[in-house]
Amino acid sequence: MPISFRSLAHRIACAVLALVLTLSGATSAAAMSRIKDIVDFEGIRDNLLVGYGLVVGLNGTGDSLNEAIFTRESLIGMLERLGVNARDNALRTNNVAAVMVTATLPPFARQGSHIDVTVSTLGNSKSLLGGTLLVTPLLGADGEVYAVAQGTVATGGISAKGQGSSVTKGVPTAGRVASGAIVEREVGFELDKMHSMSLMLRNPDLTTARRIADVIDAHLQMPVARAIDPATVTLTVPPKFKGDVVSLLTDIEQLRVEPDEVARVVIDEANGIIVMGDSVRISTVAIAQGNLTVRITETPQVSQPNPFSAAGTITPAVNSSTTASGGTRNEPQTPGRGGVQFAPSGGAQTVVVPRTNIQIDEQKDRRMAVLPAGVSLRELVDGLNALGVGPRDMINILQAIKAAGALQAEIEVM
Repeated sequence: MPISFRSLAHRIACAVLALVLTLSGATSAAAMSRIKDIVDFEGIRDNLLVGYGLVVGLNGTGDSLNEAIFTRESLIGMLERLGVNARDNALRTNNVAAVMVTATLPPFARQGSHIDVTVSTLGNSKSLLGGTLLVTPLLGADGEVYAVAQGTVATGGISAKGQGSSVTKGVPTAGRVASGAIVEREVGFELDKMHSMSLMLRNPDLTTARRIADVIDAHLQMPVARAIDPATVTLTVPPKFKGDVVSLLTDIEQLRVEPDEVARVVIDEANGIIVMGDSVRISTVAIAQGNLTVRITETPQVSQPNPFSAAGTITPAVNSSTTASGGTRNEPQTPGRGGVQFAPSGGAQTVVVPRTNIQIDEQKDRRMAVLPAGVSLRELVDGLNALGVGPRDMINILQAIKAAGALQAEIEVM
């Protein structure tokens, strides 16, 4: 059956429209983020632990007990607790190092679970390679012991030293003990009994907070979320989720929101790094960039005596002339004259002849460029790259544009 032109055109139009909607949806979805990636839920947080301990079994790379007094006293105290009297003897071991032990207690960690710990030296120990961490209590901010650590220290670095040279790879004075701590105390928090909770934005923003509340209300089909400030969204647990807050949070954290951002330019002048957000815009402005560069190169040359002449010494060349009284006067040679110069006695000398090359680069090939109002981030970068601007010069240009009032963004200097 033949297809009419109108029907064919209608099908093509529908196909094009579907393609446009698909691409638009894909672009929009790519710009969105899950709520779990941009907020922290109240009560679901880590806790920091710290402790002081000793690492033993080092191969002569431990602390010097004469210099690290805290290491010596800790070692003596530990031996006394084990029934060994070491105060009457001079300890000279260098196989022990005092360390600080740190760990992160995950949320809802239960007694008996294992966590990783990080070990770092305090004294003048050279390496923790091959050492063993002795039993070390790990304390929380409230002074209570929440975990106990012990185990073999694994370092990612190595250090070797000889009489003539030394080699160091990585940081041998810090290491980790995988699953080296056992949780002894739990942090009490009953999530299922909460009637309301807060969602804290990692990047506070009024628009983003409002969008999160709207997405949650639309998903649950009831007004249970409200943005109270740029960093906090309060959530009231609906009646059907009473006692089952985990299911509620599981549904909410998968919802997608398009975060808004402040127009900001972050500058690290020390390293020449520039980071600009997509919302950065500028008003109409003309930019020209160029530096006056003067390069002076000194390439002195040495003029040697002729063969079989008397041995010469490196001295400035002189010209011999007769004074009005009939005597002889030696005058410095005019710079730039080469060749062998003879002293009044007739002996050949070695002279250093200066050679100076001066170049001036006014960068006349640089031109002024006009950037129209409302240009995007890509257009701004393309325009500055067209001028041949390097990162450090670009920093000065951005600051000058901001001073002129044409940069519609805040500049943050690290």
